[in-house]
Amino acid sequence: MKEVIRGILKSNELRSTHSRSEILGLFLDSGYALSNAEIEKEISEEHDRVTVYRTLRTFVDKGIIHKVLDDSGTPRYALCSDECQDTDHNHEHIHFKCVSCGLTTCLEEIKIPQISLPKGYKANEVNILMQGVCKNCQKN
Repeated sequence: MKEVIRGILKSNELRSTHSRSEILGLFLDSGYALSNAEIEKEISEEHDRVTVYRTLRTFVDKGIIHKVLDDSGTPRYALCSDECQDTDHNHEHIHFKCVSCGLTTCLEEIKIPQISLPKGYKANEVNILMQGVCKNCQKN
């Protein structure tokens, strides 16, 4: 895992710091979108809120993670796919929030269809949140 983290940071021309490594490791382990509060709760206490915020902003700017909006109003972040890092940092895929466990995941294989806006409108980004029961909760 340490080599994967170092590789991601190096390929994005970022120094490998303890906070960056720990936060990136958390994303690699989780498989779902995380909020600032969830990240702060999971990492060591030596990293303050400002460090977490700056790290997340840097990761978004570099295309390592992307912002996920859900119905809570709390910004969450999810790990970008490899394809995202090689392109225009495009996240036009469905996000799924489980009403049972509350976790939000990226469904990258489901692309958002092209939407034609009326004349005079220009979209900056498109977010679609689908809610239901995830595959893990359906098993229980």
